[in-house]
Amino acid sequence: MLTITDYYSILFPRYHPSRVLTLVYQPFAVGTIATLAYNEERINTRFRNLFGYILFFVATLLVLVIDLATSGKGGIGTFIGICAVSGAFGIADAHVQGGMVGDLSYMHPELLQSFLAGGAASGALTSALRLVTKAAFENSKDGLRKGALLFFAITTFFELLCVLLYAFVFPKVPIVKYYRSKAASEGAKTVSADLAAAGIQTSSDNEDVKKQERKGKKQLLMENIDYAIDLFLIYSLTLSIFPGFLSEDTGKHSLGDWYALVLIAMYNACDLIGRYIPLVKCIKMESRKLLTTTIVSRILLIPAFYFTAKYGDQGWMMLLTSFLGLSNGYLTVCVLTSAPKGYKGPEQNALGNILVSFLLAGIFAGVTLDWLWLIGKGW
Repeated sequence: MLTITDYYSILFPRYHPSRVLTLVYQPFAVGTIATLAYNEERINTRFRNLFGYILFFVATLLVLVIDLATSGKGGIGTFIGICAVSGAFGIADAHVQGGMVGDLSYMHPELLQSFLAGGAASGALTSALRLVTKAAFENSKDGLRKGALLFFAITTFFELLCVLLYAFVFPKVPIVKYYRSKAASEGAKTVSADLAAAGIQTSSDNEDVKKQERKGKKQLLMENIDYAIDLFLIYSLTLSIFPGFLSEDTGKHSLGDWYALVLIAMYNACDLIGRYIPLVKCIKMESRKLLTTTIVSRILLIPAFYFTAKYGDQGWMMLLTSFLGLSNGYLTVCVLTSAPKGYKGPEQNALGNILVSFLLAGIFAGVTLDWLWLIGKGW
């Protein structure tokens, strides 16, 4: 949705789509993840994730249907429809992101790193796809819309692929079966449907004893409050700049309407690179104090972006955007792979959900703060 900002800014020029769509999305995401995290131990993880992936597919398909049904015309009715779909994406994201991070938190840290890198890879791939579809139809009549429609169609196919992979392939991967069986033996109730899908029956022996030994959500949060605040700060800072500021407030440059797309593509590519850097053990940041200090120091990026937009050229803006993405990806993986160490499977699942709650709350804070850039611009 963010990568299609060049199309929506022309379709809805008066409604600030790059800002409004992220702002509509967030209350649904934060409200849903808070509810799911609170009830995490009673929720069937398989059905939760499948519901999220199916909702992603249906919502993406609806974006395409709305555009075709209105023949690519703007207006308040169409914009409200797109906003409703954005809210559905928020609900889907809370189901999937919390569910998958919780699921992978009790497995090997590299599996969680791969999932987080996959999220960034989807951003980089989406940006590349958007640049290709825009270029392919640039000189044809109604080319921007044709490129957008092709983009929507391809993303809908990807979402369907996610549903099929999670439903039929992921539960049967040997390492996934191993860790889920281990979590079940430690008292996790959330994995029973996943194990059943892989043809494994779980025993309920000692379940009550195991459950009594498990730490509560409040205790887990208190023990990891620094990690939770770290994630909140990472994403509130990032989303206060990306994508709204980059899309609307960086002035006019030689790249024209390609400029915002190139900045978003550079952010996504560097976010992906940043998420692979922690695989090199010697440069993975694991000190809790050092992580928090580094994350707090990123606030200096706000004046840096402000003065670069006002006085700098596009080269400096691209460099800053690249650093924003690189630091966002690197610090996210460092926090989320360090936090679950030393806990039992059910506790790691619960902690994963709690941390994603703070991550999404940070995004909500960021997209709200992003509106402050508009002060003095007629708002």
